[in-house]
Order: sequence, then C-alpha cells, then structure tokens
Amino acid sequence: MNQTDGTPVWFMRQAGRYLPEYLEARGSRDVLALSRDPEVVVEITLQPLRRFDADAAILFSDIMVPLAAAGVDVRIEPGVGPVVGDPFRAPDDLSRIGPFDSAEHAPYVSEAIRLLVKELPVPLIGFAGAPFTLASYLIEGGPSRDHRRTKRLMRDEPSFWVRLMDRLSEMALSHLRSQVEAGAAAVQLFDSWAGALDPESYRRHALPWSRRILEGLADLDVPRIHFGVGTGELLPAMREAGAEVVGVDWRVPLDVAWERIGDGGAIQGNLDPTACLGSWEACEREALAVLERAGGRPGHIFNLGHGVLPETPPDNLARLVDLVHERTAR
Repeated sequence: MNQTDGTPVWFMRQAGRYLPEYLEARGSRDVLALSRDPEVVVEITLQPLRRFDADAAILFSDIMVPLAAAGVDVRIEPGVGPVVGDPFRAPDDLSRIGPFDSAEHAPYVSEAIRLLVKELPVPLIGFAGAPFTLASYLIEGGPSRDHRRTKRLMRDEPSFWVRLMDRLSEMALSHLRSQVEAGAAAVQLFDSWAGALDPESYRRHALPWSRRILEGLADLDVPRIHFGVGTGELLPAMREAGAEVVGVDWRVPLDVAWERIGDGGAIQGNLDPTACLGSWEACEREALAVLERAGGRPGHIFNLGHGVLPETPPDNLARLVDLVHERTAR
C-alpha cells in the first residue's frame, strides 16, 4: 500500500448503508444482488471517497458472496444480516456447497476491481470471510449470540468439521487471490465470530484454516489484515496466522492489544463505532485517546473497532479522517 505522511485511516463498511447516496443507488436490491453488478460496485465503493480523504478504499461486497455463488441458499435480511435458508446440521449437508473458483463463479468481483483501480486515487482493499465465521452462519442459519450449534458440531463431528473448514478455506483463498490478481492492493480476512471461542478452541478449530489462507497469499506480496470481533484473548494466536496486520475491536485498549500482538506487528483499530454517532466533541475525544495509546509508533492503521453503523453522520467520519491526518502528520 502507499506510504502516507502520518497514520493511515480507513473504515470498515465505509462504503454503504450510512450514506444517503448509497441508499439511492441500492434501491430495492440487497447486498448480494448489488455485488453482482460491477458498475454499481464501483459507484458505491467510490462514494465515501467523494466525502473524505481516506487512505484506502474498501471493496463494496459481502463475505457471503462466495457461498451464494457456490449455490448455497443465503440471503441478506435488513436488520438481521446473512440468513441461510436450510442450515447445515449433518455431514451430508456439505454436498450443498457447489464448486467455487472465484474467476469462474464470481467474475463480477474481479471485473469491479479492474474498473475501480482505473479510477481510484488510493489503494483498494479486498476481503473475505474466515472459515469459522462462515461455518457459523451455515450451521446456525444466521447470526447467533452463543454459537451453540457450531460449537457442538465442531466438538462432536470432528471429521465433518475438518471437511467443512477445508472447503471454506479453499473458497476464501480463491476469492482473495482473484481479488489481488485483479488489482486489490491489500486484503482483509474477517473472522467476525472468532471471539466466541476460547484460546484453546480457537487454536484447534479455527486457526489452522485462517493460517492456511493467509499463507496461501504470501507469494502475492500484498499486505494481509486479520480481523476479529471480541478477540482480545485470541490476539497472540491470531498473530500466528501470519498476517502483517492484526485488527482489533474496541474492547481492548490499543496499547494493551499491541503488547499481545508483539513487537514487529502492525495493528489496525480501534475506535468504538458508537463514538461516531453523536456529537463531534465526543467522537474527537475518544479518537484522540486511541491515538494517544498508539503513541505515534509506526505500524498503526486508524480504523473503527468494527464497521460504520447505519446511523453514523457522514460529517463525523470526514472530520475524523482530517483529525487523524492532522495529529499524526510527520
């Protein structure tokens, strides 16, 4: 990615639902339908950059795109998130995931990236869902508070779990490699639900497949970001997966998280997204606290601790970008 004169800043979900122009472009279509339209993807990806000077663009897409392209009955329900029509509960269900080669089965993603890199003034970040998170959606049927069915299956059906995780890691790797080959300058592996696991379970049931994906990208020589929610106790293990950058949510102070990641590791985060909902004064105060914990050390990417919330005033994000640039200018 391009070098900046200070701390780089971008936001997860910076392209999307908090922008009125996104709502207009979306119309009645859901995210999966939008993701299959390269020209619309280009427009939505560019929208936030017309409002603020972020140091990267994030591809407008969804982690469920590969599964949908492989024939899984998945939809994105407003206010809920991904929902699987017929959840996976038995080994035979694995046969419902069809073949997936990103270039063949999701060519619209690469096409959107090729169009974007011709127009973007900043690097483009691509992404994919990590196997544990995708497996949880498949097994639970949608978002879950306790992931009870997922945990039961991974413990009681180890052979099925390994086969499922193998399949999902192959899909994610194909999806990410295709994005880089089309022009993405960096990639992020989202493990949104990894925080549901304790460290031992994470190392046994999730880490090997995340490592497989990240190692499978090493020859492409692009920065790799590994992010999870509620993963404060998992950060040392996540660092072992091999990414250059580990993303952290807002539940762990940035300096504490950096200690857990260890020397030489870069860190992304970690302003609470709710800090951007109200007054600029409150947002500024909490953002400065994050920068203070970073202490001006190299290797910090300023970001939210998760995605931009739908109620976020766009002006707060614009001012936040300017604040980070002004306070960290070298």
